[in-house]
Amino acid sequence: MSKYTTGEIAKLCGVTVRTVQYYDARGILIPSELSEGGRRLYSEDDVKRMKVICFLRDMDLPIDAISQILKEEHPEKVISLLIEQQERILSDEIAAKQEKLEKIRELKNGLKNRADLSLETISDIAVIMEGKEKLRKMRRTMLLTALPVALLQWFAIIFWIVKGVWWPFVVWAVIAAVWGIAVSRYFFRSVKYICPECHAVFKPPMKEAFWARHTPTARKLTCTACGHKGFCVEVWGGDGK
Repeated sequence: MSKYTTGEIAKLCGVTVRTVQYYDARGILIPSELSEGGRRLYSEDDVKRMKVICFLRDMDLPIDAISQILKEEHPEKVISLLIEQQERILSDEIAAKQEKLEKIRELKNGLKNRADLSLETISDIAVIMEGKEKLRKMRRTMLLTALPVALLQWFAIIFWIVKGVWWPFVVWAVIAAVWGIAVSRYFFRSVKYICPECHAVFKPPMKEAFWARHTPTARKLTCTACGHKGFCVEVWGGDGK
């Protein structure tokens, strides 16, 4: 079986010799044996134990806590839970950084070939990007709620044609009207608009927004800040208030 000196185990585990000596002094990594000359010698199991200690230290656990864990009857169970916890933390951090990276890339693409580049245009792009995913989720929610209403409409029409019974269509019309009012209120409470003239983010009156000409991402409105009338870019409205 291989034996390792203090310097060799330090090199294998990526730590300093002083660190190995410190762990020995604290009683959490005692060498398996001493040579005739009094040199500390470590076994393969000691190397594995040292790597576990390094992992726990990387998780910012204090030496006393590591000592207590290693004294447990089944320390591997505790360490397994810590590994799972660390995996979740790192996954969340990676997801958060990936989201930031996507925002940076979108901002970079949005700024390409912009002759009118200014702090205001950068701010507009940043606002649009910030709520882009929330707008997608909102539209998906609206689409999902529309599907059963549409299915009910087809059922009512077919039932009327085949059976000559018209009242299911009336029921659908009432449900569709209630759904339309509810989803419109939800939509207009969830969005705001950016004025291309003064770059203000504003919420128009619901009546004006409802009847305004629009595209999938813009609506012809009157800015409440400067009075400009024209197509304004749709963005997420935060808490919808």
